[in-house]
Amino acid sequence: MLALTREVSPALARCQLTHVPRRVIDVDRARAQHAAYEDALRAMGCHVERLAAGDEMPDSVFIEDTALVLDEVAVIARPGAPSRRGEVQAIMLALQPYRPLIQIEPPGTLDGGDILVVARSIFVGVTAPARLRRRGPPAGRTNAEGVAQLRQAAGHFGYDVRAVAIRGCLHLKSAVTALDAETLLVQREWAPADDFRAFELVDVHSSEPAGANVVRVGARLLYADAFPRTRDRIASRGYDLSTVDVSELAKAEGALTCCSLIFGENVPGDRNLPG
Repeated sequence: MLALTREVSPALARCQLTHVPRRVIDVDRARAQHAAYEDALRAMGCHVERLAAGDEMPDSVFIEDTALVLDEVAVIARPGAPSRRGEVQAIMLALQPYRPLIQIEPPGTLDGGDILVVARSIFVGVTAPARLRRRGPPAGRTNAEGVAQLRQAAGHFGYDVRAVAIRGCLHLKSAVTALDAETLLVQREWAPADDFRAFELVDVHSSEPAGANVVRVGARLLYADAFPRTRDRIASRGYDLSTVDVSELAKAEGALTCCSLIFGENVPGDRNLPG
């Protein structure tokens, strides 16, 4: 497996924020935590390739938002925050050797953090328009047109793409991620459990509402050490689970899955693309 990551920008303190208050971020500590995260991915069997980032890209460490990498194709996202769209070019160049590319076009917006892939099902989080803020960065980063374009692109390869209404969080993966192909870790207050009724659901602990984000590489899981009660719930089910400290990155409204794009390097892509 290849894990693409991107360095912590010296401008991280200017990151976009929607649901968390702005706090002082120690960039050096964030970089140390990010390096430990990369080491954890290596321990899980990933080859890590880190891309550079500059002062003009404060959110670029959250590389997941720029693309969705499937076995057959990479869908290049169009982030909902206009300030982040400059991040995409380097990701296109990095993914080009591994997959054919399809781009989300205006007026569509799509953040990779809103996309959960479980087998052949793709769930895409969309914030209801009535809940969007009128000023500042968009509270919802993915719109209906972005979902429609993803449905066309991924449907060509047999994926079932479904929109999920989220509330109270930035991205769908803040509310639900996969522990395995049949089991999801979920925060029911942020995403409707009925949309995932085909799966077994494991609830985050009530004292840890932000604890639904977990990285899965094969049968191994990586989790934030900030949520010990939920961690114990996961571990009690027999999962191979390790933890890392990402507390500084969390101040920038980031989570574990945000910080990498993980995919198989040698999966042959179907180059007969839609459109």
